[in-house]
Amino acid sequence: MTVNDLNLSLKQSPLGTAARTQADKRARLAVILVNWNRHADTIECLESLLRADEKTRIIVVDNGSTDGTVERLKGWASGVEPYEPPLGPLKRLSTPPLSKPVNLRVIEPHDLETAKPGDEQVVLLLAGENKGFSGGNNLGMRFALEDPAIAFCWCLNNDTVVDPGAPGAIVARMNATHKVGMCGTQVRYYHRPGVWQALNGQRFKLLTGQSRGIGTNVPVTRPFDPKKVARETDFVLGASLAVSRAFLETVGFMEESYFLYFEEMDWSVRNRGRFAIAFAHGAIIYHKEGGSIGSSGQKGQRSEASEYYLIRSRIRFYRRNFPLLWPLQYPLAMGLILRRLLRRQPKKAAAMTRAMLGMSFD
Repeated sequence: MTVNDLNLSLKQSPLGTAARTQADKRARLAVILVNWNRHADTIECLESLLRADEKTRIIVVDNGSTDGTVERLKGWASGVEPYEPPLGPLKRLSTPPLSKPVNLRVIEPHDLETAKPGDEQVVLLLAGENKGFSGGNNLGMRFALEDPAIAFCWCLNNDTVVDPGAPGAIVARMNATHKVGMCGTQVRYYHRPGVWQALNGQRFKLLTGQSRGIGTNVPVTRPFDPKKVARETDFVLGASLAVSRAFLETVGFMEESYFLYFEEMDWSVRNRGRFAIAFAHGAIIYHKEGGSIGSSGQKGQRSEASEYYLIRSRIRFYRRNFPLLWPLQYPLAMGLILRRLLRRQPKKAAAMTRAMLGMSFD
């Protein structure tokens, strides 16, 4: 019997059908959640993800939390600590609580280099330290790609909940053509679900380093053209950003020197002329926005840490990618610092000054 004959017999036999069905059930999409001291948000997000229509491989990366995240996640997964859903209109996305136990696997820092994916529902990777947004996502994506069935990685903020159809919409859009390397979604405000935070991503002004969300603060009832949104997207919003395996193997992973902010812009610049940016307009997520360090999009609500990393990352982004425009970022930063002083925000001004001078935050 030849190899072709053997393959044909397997296809025609019940065993072959079962094998193909089993293969078809393997997740093609890995979801990466980076957690730092926000276990309640992460659990709510997991409750919504695990009831999605599309099977996913869920990977939580804990960046050295000190709030008891590991024990809380274990307690949630085992059912020892009952899930307490929040009040409000989005309660429907994470209730009723999932039946427990949830198959949770915890991987310690010393096992990260050798661990391989199994058949668990949720994997918790303990980074052992705060690797930042980019470092945490990279750790999760590298682990995900150890599973050859994974074709796409979805970097999703842990302070989100998802519509059940969101993962399936992402897979369908990215499957449509091999040219797609990056893909975003509808991102609506968690506390204002009738308003968009962004459609897919943002437009970027190269000269000033300022970005503006597409559809930001627009009611979700307003019609939009998905193709036009995709064309106008300079970079996909980092709160909900999917990439293909081919993209990661060609362009590479996130640049970890940023720690926070400008990672997705850097990715898009490195991707120029390679893969297309797509918009999974049928995928809807709801974002609480900036819970871990106070990195709210509302300028007056950003914390000192958020202001620090925003200035530091902007300067690094230009130095890496647009060196001719790099010197311009210093007078722009000084203008922002002066504005904080005029608003009587001396701590924020001090943090931004340290970033501009290349000093540490602490």
